[in-house]
Amino acid sequence: MTSEQNNSSSQQSAGRRGQDDGRLPEANISKTRFSIIWIIPIISVLIAGFLLWRSLYNRGPEILITFDTADGLTSGQTQVKNKAVTLGTVSSITLSKDMHHVDVRVQMNSSASGLLTDKSRFWVVRPRINGASVTGLETLLSGAYIAFDPGVGGEQRTTVFRGLESPPGIQSDQPGRTYTLVAPAIGSIGPGAPVFFRDVDVGEVLGYTLPPGGVGPVMIQFFVREPYDHYLHTNTRFWNASGVKVGFGAGGLKVQMQSIQALFSGGIAFSLKSSSTDDDETEAPANTIFQLYDDQESADNAGYHERVPVATYLSSSVAGLAVGSSVSMFGIQIGSVTDVKLQIDQTTGRARVRVAMDIQPERVLSPEQIHSDTMVSTLQALVANGMRASAASVSMLTGETNISLDFVKATNDVKTYMEGNTLILPSQAGGISGIMQSLSTVSDKLAAMPLDKIGDNANNLLAHVDQRINSPEVRQALVNLRDSLKSLHDLSDSANKGLQPLMKRLPEMSDQLDRTLKNANKLLASYGGDTDFHRSLQAMVVQLGETARSLRFMTGFLANHPSSIVTGR
Repeated sequence: MTSEQNNSSSQQSAGRRGQDDGRLPEANISKTRFSIIWIIPIISVLIAGFLLWRSLYNRGPEILITFDTADGLTSGQTQVKNKAVTLGTVSSITLSKDMHHVDVRVQMNSSASGLLTDKSRFWVVRPRINGASVTGLETLLSGAYIAFDPGVGGEQRTTVFRGLESPPGIQSDQPGRTYTLVAPAIGSIGPGAPVFFRDVDVGEVLGYTLPPGGVGPVMIQFFVREPYDHYLHTNTRFWNASGVKVGFGAGGLKVQMQSIQALFSGGIAFSLKSSSTDDDETEAPANTIFQLYDDQESADNAGYHERVPVATYLSSSVAGLAVGSSVSMFGIQIGSVTDVKLQIDQTTGRARVRVAMDIQPERVLSPEQIHSDTMVSTLQALVANGMRASAASVSMLTGETNISLDFVKATNDVKTYMEGNTLILPSQAGGISGIMQSLSTVSDKLAAMPLDKIGDNANNLLAHVDQRINSPEVRQALVNLRDSLKSLHDLSDSANKGLQPLMKRLPEMSDQLDRTLKNANKLLASYGGDTDFHRSLQAMVVQLGETARSLRFMTGFLANHPSSIVTGR
């Protein structure tokens, strides 16, 4: 028998005894034993409840992000991240009703609930090639994900967002400032293009805005990271650093390139002024608008504030001359061309080119030497000394032309005059055109010469000369001249032979004359006193001395030049 059957029989016997005794039977309570098998379901229920509670606790809002395409996105797998921290997971991807975009629903974590504002931004991180930069390579193995930037200053909470098709240039937690450039065209500059300072990448271009109606300058927004944004002043100048600049100069071929990245994606650059004043040190605040120049040379030229407007009229070719070309004196740049315009007088039919220029005194003069009221008079003085403007070729290879201010020998009095506030400088043909004009002038003068008559006269002269030379008179004159020269030679020989005895006696005569002078001196000394005889004798002695000197001189001369007796020299 089992224990349950024993318990039942005992309860029945007890009940009968109770009935016999007139009392109610007592209930027999048995203890239920707990089975260990119930532990596993209980633990499972507890775990499930904990997970449910945790899921509900960590569950954030569900948001809707709209993208143009769902490339790289997978429902249930693609995650939303910020700084590599997962903030949510894509729950569903559906096509919009108008079929123009896709709706991506994302279940966010509770930690992101306070970050979802109207300033929040979402974009898909995937491999991208932008110019010379490649981003998102890590997603080749892990797959694409949605990047999240909470933004700054958002006040209104929302759960509907418009996703970005490309990564933003800057994120909300990146220190720095945003500025704007004004340019007539963007060239090869695009979003993501670098910003250079002394060849260092200090920022990037965020984007550009076209003017309403397409008329006007383009606004280019760019960002400069901290601390480089403190280097920007209100007078800082920017230039386009895209591509490669090739030029021919005095040093030969020159190739300038900012960087490989700027070559492919474009770029802009800026620099500090070499000399600045207190006004130049004003730091540029955020959203300051700067002008973008075509190149560094144009940006440097814009730093010269003192400008003297001048112009000249050219009647020769100005091929290769354009706005921005240099104005030089002795090969040194002193200004730049601001306008080149062809003018035709319909009344007279005269055509000429008006070239407007800006002379920049700061290039050659110190600030102390620059006086605005004397610059015009200085240029007029230079013109009075022969200064003329001409178009000169800079490079035969590139065809570049500039305006050269040269000094020539002034052949006439040229006066300058004013057109409004512009000084008009006299000009002359220069370069190849000047050479061709000079050759044309020489050719015209040669053509005006009576070359035919000159040739005829020369032929007649030569013919008469030949007749004169071959005439009997000329022949007889030559014969007589030969005979005369022969007779003169014979006379000279005879004179030399006749003078030889005389030449031999001349030294002896000179010695005798010296002895005579000595005796005369002795005689003169014996007669002292101031008498007439003494004075006469003294004068005779002086004359004898001069005679002796003359005789010695004649002896020496005849010894060296015996033919002088015949020729008289």
